[in-house]
Amino acid sequence: MDSSLNLYYVQLAIRSLRRNPFLTALMVLAIGLGIGASMTTYAAFRAVGSDPIPWKSHQLYMPQFDAWGPTGRSADGEPPDAWDYDDAMNVLKLHAAKHQSPISPIGFSVIPEDASQKPSAVEGHAVGSEFFGMVDAPFRDGTGWSAADDETRAPVVVIGAKLNEKLFGKASGVGKTINLGGEAFRIVGVLKDWNPQPRYFDLANTDGFGDPEDVFVPFNWVIDKQLRSHGNNNCNEASPPGWDGWLHSTCVWMSVLVELPAAADVDTFRRAVDGYAADQQTSGRLKWAPNNRLRDVPQWLEHMHVVPDEVRVLMLIAFSFLAVCLVNVVGLMLAKFLKRAPEIGVRRALGASKLEIYKQFLIEAAVVGLAGGVLGLLLTLIGQRGVLDLFDVQSDQLKHIDISVVAITLGVSLIVTVLAGFYPTVRAASVRPAWQLKSN
Repeated sequence: MDSSLNLYYVQLAIRSLRRNPFLTALMVLAIGLGIGASMTTYAAFRAVGSDPIPWKSHQLYMPQFDAWGPTGRSADGEPPDAWDYDDAMNVLKLHAAKHQSPISPIGFSVIPEDASQKPSAVEGHAVGSEFFGMVDAPFRDGTGWSAADDETRAPVVVIGAKLNEKLFGKASGVGKTINLGGEAFRIVGVLKDWNPQPRYFDLANTDGFGDPEDVFVPFNWVIDKQLRSHGNNNCNEASPPGWDGWLHSTCVWMSVLVELPAAADVDTFRRAVDGYAADQQTSGRLKWAPNNRLRDVPQWLEHMHVVPDEVRVLMLIAFSFLAVCLVNVVGLMLAKFLKRAPEIGVRRALGASKLEIYKQFLIEAAVVGLAGGVLGLLLTLIGQRGVLDLFDVQSDQLKHIDISVVAITLGVSLIVTVLAGFYPTVRAASVRPAWQLKSN
């Protein structure tokens, strides 16, 4: 009985909205514009600032080491975001973390076996064997390499799903050989479609966004082959000539990722790094007291300003615009509902309760909210495309609207519109039947 009555109110709402299409269009447009603007900025904020590994983000840490001293620090006293090779290797040799990995961008040319085909460029990272377990990288086939492969500088590689499909189709590339830059690599693992964004483990060398990784190779192999990083290379002074001169200079170009599951592990690692820095100060190499940092993934994203300030400002403006739109909708609904005072008076005189009046008009507000939400979805899709171009980010989340954004958009639209319709409904339900009957 109650469900059929609610359906009847929906039919009444649609008829009422059709009787005044111009006013209805204004309300739907106001809601759609407000929802579209606010949800576009929310989607942008979520895409560039969401936690890329929420189940583990408070266990993964990005340390910083002050190898440059006061002259190389930022205005707020922060040390460099990247590491030089010697300090990174010396700290990793302490084994103060449960798991750890050096990280550096790398690129190759894939040379096909068929000489008639052209080589193609691939990008990826040089990492340690513990990297895959730390970041919970999902494997389609095979697995990562072993610690022994790290030690022996074995030419092994983990490739991404897209590269595997390009080279081997639906078959697995595990156990096969791939030519990277003239070197034969044995494929030990094939990842699933995995592209965490922001790419938290190498924000020092990337903006956090981009296409999925093509290859992962052993960091020690890259060093052994004297291949320089494809990322940033910042030096506070000119490095000596040659490979060894650059490698053992104070130029910072690589990242370090460590896994510290418990608070005690965090304290242990922090003390180890500070102790190493103190030893370097005692030896005379460093002339300043330890000034290191240790941040988990959310703190690291905040420190690296992954979310542009422009997005925060736009989100504030967009939600303020939504509030202005709702104020206008309140006015339009108030005028529309009070214009129907005679109808309300007759219904009340025939025995309708205030609760029934509330149901009728709040359902009408919900119908407006649903229509505005659909329009807001279309505007959100257009807006997300604009955000990609405006901020020059390559986020998969902004290239389409997923089911969660659809649900949130429609839900927010319904809720805010019903709330906006509450005051006009209260005024409409307060109409006195006797006055309306006398006036008619």
